[in-house]
Amino acid sequence: MNLDILTVEVGSTTTVLSGFVGIGDHPRLLVQGEHYTTVNEGDVTIGIEKALESIEEKMGEKVNWDKMLVSSSAAGGLKMTVHGLVYSMTVRAAREAALGAGAIVVFATGGKISTETIDEVRKVSPKLILLSGGVDNGESETVIHNAELFAKSDLNLPFVYAGNSAVSSRIENIFKAWGKEIIVTQNVYPKVDLLNVEPVRKIIQDVFAKHIIHGPGMSKLDGKVNGKIIPTPAAVMSAVEILQREMGDSVAVDIGGATTDVDSITNGSPEIQKILISPEPFAKRTVEGDLGVFVNAKHVVQNFEWIRNEFSDHQDLLKRITPYPKDERMEEFVKALALACASESMIRHVGQKRYLYGPTGRIEIAEGKDLTAVKNIFGTGGVLSRSRVSVEILNEIRNISKKHPMALLPRPEVKLYVDSNYIFAACGLLSQVDSESAKKLLMEDVKRVG
Repeated sequence: MNLDILTVEVGSTTTVLSGFVGIGDHPRLLVQGEHYTTVNEGDVTIGIEKALESIEEKMGEKVNWDKMLVSSSAAGGLKMTVHGLVYSMTVRAAREAALGAGAIVVFATGGKISTETIDEVRKVSPKLILLSGGVDNGESETVIHNAELFAKSDLNLPFVYAGNSAVSSRIENIFKAWGKEIIVTQNVYPKVDLLNVEPVRKIIQDVFAKHIIHGPGMSKLDGKVNGKIIPTPAAVMSAVEILQREMGDSVAVDIGGATTDVDSITNGSPEIQKILISPEPFAKRTVEGDLGVFVNAKHVVQNFEWIRNEFSDHQDLLKRITPYPKDERMEEFVKALALACASESMIRHVGQKRYLYGPTGRIEIAEGKDLTAVKNIFGTGGVLSRSRVSVEILNEIRNISKKHPMALLPRPEVKLYVDSNYIFAACGLLSQVDSESAKKLLMEDVKRVG
């Protein structure tokens, strides 16, 4: 059997292969196979081969393909640190760009760094350092100071500069003087009221593809993959962007074994825009590295008392938990973990309304991402795509605004959908080579629930 495209999603918990035919005129998902990701075996390609074997067993024959497209989050994401001028402005903008590119920000600073900062960066072992700071033609002393300390440090890893463009050449020369390279791109915060995250997002994804070892054994795929290996979260965001263009403002919740990601594509409602005190990106991603239903299950249990109360046997369940629940009690436990991950990740993703009091009385303001104009919530990831409890979890997400009236959450009338074939990441990959086929597949894949 020959496939037009085989997509490979190497996740932190599971590896999913999707085979597509009819790309162009009548695209369709023909077959899928999966296996747990074999990071612990020291070679993720073992899991890929096992997933391929399951496909060939289903098909009853050997499988070939014209193109292979790959995404990965097996190494836990691309760890980054970001360093800017004002924490609430350029550092926040840099974080938005990093997260949107599929990276995980493990350390961030505002203002001038010190040798102690270098020590902290060394401890967290990032794979990339992003420097920002200052609007264009604005303050430059801080970014120059930070560049000098990083350039002469013993840190030998990719650096990216996305700050005040007036000193871009000077920043580049500082690094060259110390024998280091830095990638210079457009300012992530060129004006006080303007975010410019897309250029640096693309740079971060390029660095991910060129410099990051995604998982042990991934180098075996060199020469077999068409195009770049991209972060799985970035592939999912590409799929959500396609759906937003077709169906209106949208948010996707992706519950994984290690993290829970939220992608929102919306400018928010006009009434909130009027009282918003700082800009937010149109496309925003947050990754909650402490919320997952397998790798981080223990952490979730520790932080949600209601789960411990409901499951007196939680210690035993944590010892037995696997990516694939084997009995009804474990399914109930995973459902509880997923409910906690979904609700908490949404609360962390959105902004809040609050009141200020001054000489003229009370003033209502808003800060953070506004989801009140969102029309659709999509559920993806193993729990939301493939379990029997996905509707229950999505309904909980839809109704949490009742418990948090000041949060800028979707309204209760929002429509709920599931990624029924678990192909959001696959379609994000496919959109690199055939965006129309990716759109057709997504529109057939999302199923209304609730």
